[in-house]
Amino acid sequence: MQRQIRFFLLAAGLLLTACTTLEKPPAPVTIPPIVIPPIPPVPKLQVSTWDALPDWTEDNLVQAWDAFLQSCSALTNQLAWQPVCLTAEFFEHKNNQALRIFFELNFTPYQVLNADGSDEGLVTGYYEPLLYGSRTPSKRHRYPLYGVPDDLLVVDMSDVYPELKNMRLRGRVVGKKVVPYYSRTEIERGEPVLKGRELLWVDDPVELFFLQIQGSGRVKLESGETVRIGYAEQNGYPYKSIGRLLVERGELPLEKASMQGIKNWGVQNPERLAALLNENPSYVFFRVLPSNLPGPIGALGVPLTTGRSLAIDPRRIPQGAPVYLSTTWPNSNKPLNRLMLAQDRGGAINGGVRADFFWGFGEEAANQAGKMKQSGKMWVLLPKDYAPQPN
Repeated sequence: MQRQIRFFLLAAGLLLTACTTLEKPPAPVTIPPIVIPPIPPVPKLQVSTWDALPDWTEDNLVQAWDAFLQSCSALTNQLAWQPVCLTAEFFEHKNNQALRIFFELNFTPYQVLNADGSDEGLVTGYYEPLLYGSRTPSKRHRYPLYGVPDDLLVVDMSDVYPELKNMRLRGRVVGKKVVPYYSRTEIERGEPVLKGRELLWVDDPVELFFLQIQGSGRVKLESGETVRIGYAEQNGYPYKSIGRLLVERGELPLEKASMQGIKNWGVQNPERLAALLNENPSYVFFRVLPSNLPGPIGALGVPLTTGRSLAIDPRRIPQGAPVYLSTTWPNSNKPLNRLMLAQDRGGAINGGVRADFFWGFGEEAANQAGKMKQSGKMWVLLPKDYAPQPN
């Protein structure tokens, strides 16, 4: 920027000089450098105080304790977390007052900020859906739920480029080149490489679409058996919101651009439904999970806890960390302030103050998750010896 400004001033001076008749060459003009003070970087996390956390002394921390221990089970190989997790393992006084003292003695709260320095962001919700399916295709069950294809290539460059720690490239090999993997449209056409990778077949393409957005769910078979499935991989394309598309096209008002609103639109426009779903090129592949798990498995690798697990952007918040969330209940001004655990991530969860609240399983969870588009603030709790990464 400085070089461009200096070049412009020098060019202007030369132009004025050229327009004047001189008997001898002009003396060199010295242009003092223009000093532009650098913009200080906005920290991802800013040291805060316990008093800044709304309703911190009112939260029922007992309800979050088991979720915290689940996080610790996945963080034992990280040196900064070992002392606090070891203390938690043998902590016996599981009442609110004792747990509050435990967190205040062992953690420092950091307020999460956005790239522009603001401290508010969007909090949405997700849940574990129930679908109906079969182990074999039929006229009713004709929509395949795929496992990971054999030709899907996942490239992790973090050993060479540490700044890409939480980014993976996905593609397939064609000749000697790595090209993008198949998009949703191509997969829905039935690419031959996916044949034989069907885990189950379900009866509703819209429910299957939202299952991919949620990342995990259950499928009830005709035999009465229920199969639990979870996220395994993704085709590498960024998530594109079809709700936002419907709003931009004037086909849904903003207040109805929820999961329920999109489903209703699909019922009213069945001939246009497939094209709408394919507007989102992202596609998720699944795996079968043990049926006795207490909850679906999140990106941290531990079962999620209803009302206490949170999906975040791991580039901004460490996976597994306690996060104090201050928001409101869906479609309400009623405060929802509580300790959560960063145990999951999502394709649409990008940025600092951006989170997805896990509501659990069932119709009520689906209802709450579908309505939740609230503004919120977040504080991440880090062990005393934990050094947050600089910008």
